[in-house]
Amino acid sequence: MATSRTAKSARAADASPFGRLLLVTGPEQLLTERAVEEATAAGRREVPDLEISTVDAADLDPGRLAEISGGSLFADRRMTVVTNLAQLPTELFDQVLALAAAADPDMAYVLVHGGGQKGKGLLDKLKKVGTVDVIDCPALKAWEMPQFVTAELRRVGARADSDAGPALVDAVGVDLRAVASAVRQLADDADGETITADLVRTYFGGRNEVSGFAVADAVLSGRTGQAMEQLRWALSTGAAPVLITSALASGLRGLGKLITAPGGQRDADLARDAGVPPWKLKSMRSQVRGWDQRGIANAVRIVARADAAVKGAADDAAFSLERAVLGIVAARRTS
Repeated sequence: MATSRTAKSARAADASPFGRLLLVTGPEQLLTERAVEEATAAGRREVPDLEISTVDAADLDPGRLAEISGGSLFADRRMTVVTNLAQLPTELFDQVLALAAAADPDMAYVLVHGGGQKGKGLLDKLKKVGTVDVIDCPALKAWEMPQFVTAELRRVGARADSDAGPALVDAVGVDLRAVASAVRQLADDADGETITADLVRTYFGGRNEVSGFAVADAVLSGRTGQAMEQLRWALSTGAAPVLITSALASGLRGLGKLITAPGGQRDADLARDAGVPPWKLKSMRSQVRGWDQRGIANAVRIVARADAAVKGAADDAAFSLERAVLGIVAARRTS
């Protein structure tokens, strides 16, 4: 599940939001935005002209909090959305807890916390209140992305074959917002037809994110000519050099973890240790045949120098990247 709910929130998922407080926590912004949108939509289904007050927690003081969390002379029911809860002044903690414990039946409260330790004490106390529902929106791991793609396809009513999800993640990367946008585009243009891996590659073969991963795959496989061609094409189409060094570093980290992984592991466990989805293991096993730990270490140092260069340490980012590509392939050949 991309977004998880506590038992309390699961119980109240389809119930009225009024007289309750919804706590949305976690760093994944797309999921938190959707949780807030669903909450406001639920309120508007009951009250079409619902008055909604949205405020950053850092801007609150006792008077402002009381103003937006109480009843209104002009509306029977209202909703208050407080974002950036981690920045709530500590002197307001008790006031927020009191609101949660004695929620006004004509009010709906939504509090959004972006994760991290700041304000965690308040979160822990809120979660113990009976009228508080919780939606967790954690950052997804790489191996969870195909499941997210499946959920997105279901969300937009699209069908796809078993290879389309992995192909989409390979093509677009692991940014949830980009993946969700890609799913919507494919679903719109597929017009009810099954989405295939070939369709994914046709649509997204020219993305900047793809070019970075394509360069990395060619380099790590030792295909010098293809790697240089992909690199020059990527740069000519506007790919940010830092995305290419990031893709190279990510690929090397995965290979390093694969090399040092203990034998006898299941693919799911091995993929988790390597920080990749299970379907990525096939190509990584092909790449890893030309590498050992020493070669990986040398290549990591080359990427680190290239990363510094493209971030300003050198005048010519393209030259720095070409030199890095050749250096990494050489490290593989001598491994």
